Amino acid sequence: MKINRIKFQNFRIYGGENEIHFNSKSKKNISIIAGKNGFGKTTFLTSLIWVFYGKMMVEVEEKYKRDIKNVGGYEKFLTTLLNRDLKSQYDDKKVKNAELFVEIEIDDLAIPSIPCKSVVIRRSFNFHLRQENLTILIDGLENELTKEVGYEIFINDFILPREIAKFFFFDAEKIVTLAEAKSKSELKNLSRAYSEVLGIKKYEDLKKNLETLLIKLRRNSARPEQQEKLKKLIETENQLNSFLELNEEKIATLNEQIITSRKQSDSLQEKLIREGNKITLEELEELKFQQKHLKTRSEEIKERLKKMMDLAPIVMAGEKLQQLTKQLELEQDSAPELKIGEETFKILKQSITKKINDLEIAQPKINKILDAIQQSIQEQQEIGKIKQDILLDYTPKQYREFKAVLDNIRNGFNTQFQSIVREDKNNRIALSKVSSKIKQAEARKDNPLATKLRKDKMEVDHQIIQLSQEKGKLLEESSNLKMQLTNNHKVLSEYEKNFNLIAADKVKSEVTENLLKKINAIIQKIKEDKKYSLQKSILLGLKKIMHKNDFIYGVKVNVYEGVIDIDLLDKNDQIINKDSLSKGEQQLYATALLKALVDESGIKFPVFIDSPLQKFDKFHSQNIIKEFYPTISEQVVLLPLLEKELSEIEYDYLKPYVNNVYTIENARGVSGFNTLNVDDLFKSIKKEDDYVYTSQD
Repeated sequence: MKINRIKFQNFRIYGGENEIHFNSKSKKNISIIAGKNGFGKTTFLTSLIWVFYGKMMVEVEEKYKRDIKNVGGYEKFLTTLLNRDLKSQYDDKKVKNAELFVEIEIDDLAIPSIPCKSVVIRRSFNFHLRQENLTILIDGLENELTKEVGYEIFINDFILPREIAKFFFFDAEKIVTLAEAKSKSELKNLSRAYSEVLGIKKYEDLKKNLETLLIKLRRNSARPEQQEKLKKLIETENQLNSFLELNEEKIATLNEQIITSRKQSDSLQEKLIREGNKITLEELEELKFQQKHLKTRSEEIKERLKKMMDLAPIVMAGEKLQQLTKQLELEQDSAPELKIGEETFKILKQSITKKINDLEIAQPKINKILDAIQQSIQEQQEIGKIKQDILLDYTPKQYREFKAVLDNIRNGFNTQFQSIVREDKNNRIALSKVSSKIKQAEARKDNPLATKLRKDKMEVDHQIIQLSQEKGKLLEESSNLKMQLTNNHKVLSEYEKNFNLIAADKVKSEVTENLLKKINAIIQKIKEDKKYSLQKSILLGLKKIMHKNDFIYGVKVNVYEGVIDIDLLDKNDQIINKDSLSKGEQQLYATALLKALVDESGIKFPVFIDSPLQKFDKFHSQNIIKEFYPTISEQVVLLPLLEKELSEIEYDYLKPYVNNVYTIENARGVSGFNTLNVDDLFKSIKKEDDYVYTSQD
């Protein structure tokens, strides 16, 4: 299946009639449609989604669902597709009618029981009548089968199912989301996409229908008194689902706003760098925080140094300090004279003897103990008679404080002092470096443009923080809603089990339950079978396009609880955290996954890629050009921004596979296509540059 031609008339920026032809018979499979930002590359992809799916484009990608909802529904969305100049002429009554259409011709389409050379699909919208029309011609004629089946169903069943269109029309930047899925809800969404591509969806749809039938049979058997509670539980479930859906839409909108704001912030930072600001605002704020911390630390060091300097005179005293120590020790050893009279000693002796007797000690030992006590008392009395001159009269507390200072001086004053001096020096050096960087960063602070850019960036960054906080609140709210929904579902399921089925419904219920068991077994078996071929395809793709051959050694596809998750393994069979991958590596992984899914789907449909080679270095770009684009499909259409998403060197690698080359030109806000020879793509860019420089001179 290949696209032979695409024709636009008055579709958004493409004013008038524009047609693009692909040489579908050529063995070279790559076509280039290059254009500058805002010239209509994304509009080109939107037109293809619209011509195939119309109002059902909401099921292709979340972006289209949001766009249609934001303008107030599909009918209003159709009016936004009309070229602005034509709409203005119509509003001014310069033209009586305004119509837009997109027409696409497909060759080599295999339709069961219908031989055909080409199929032409045309979707149009008459602005005057507010009427959309879809026609399908097979070999130039209408076909009764397509009419009977229905055009929309025919496209979905025989050309490209809308559920998997996102894998054939994609933005290379956005496919990184395939590598970033982490939460259970994200993995479930991704699993649904896998199911659609791998052909499991029809079985899962059948399973869902059977489950719905089973619920219906049970609910029909509820008695009148049970119906009221059942109704309340169902209403609660519907309300919770509605709130969850609303939150998810808000979160998706916030994600888009955050992405847009981050791009705006990066753009402002680039402009600041061009104005001489070589560091980001975040880095400048970090430097100022470091400066504040170092200044605080400097004050702390000075305080400690001051305390050490207070001890310096004492240390320098030397011999005098030793004399002081000796005097204090003598005074502390001196004690008041101990006076115990003979009568007092007799009473004390009797008391001690009585207590010793209670211990049942032999009499000779008691006499020795009493003699020892008497001797100690006499010695203390002798010491008390020694007269010591009291010079300082330190209290015990003062003496302990002096001893503490003395021990500090003896045990490490010198080492501590040198350590603090060294710490102070290092801190001053670090503070000087940080202050110098801040001074350089703010050297051009007086530049009015730099000041304006810095202010704008601060506002954008503040907006990002606010949006992220709002998103966090919504995520928390969604988590609570999911918990309530789970609890309500459990209560509802248990309540439905109490209903007594009538005989006929009981038989239907048993048959349905048996079918559900068989379908579940079939789905599980298909997933198990598909996971091995998917593992092999992803690993093969990664080996071909990654230049780090020893980085990823294995791929493991996990199937559990209705979720398909993919792990990357290193040489030690350990799981590689996908968050640790660079953006380029994530895009390589997503690219390999995409190719594996397209291969496994077995669907031969052209692949359209917006923003190719966006995050790749020249080595990976070469691998992608040689291993990915020539093999992913029989027809590949790339929509690059030249010099940024496709350089001249990369184009030289790609050239052997290139079939057609077009550039999107824009004059007075209206875009159209310009056909070029394969060798002339970058020559046209150089001519434009030469013209610009000549005009400036």
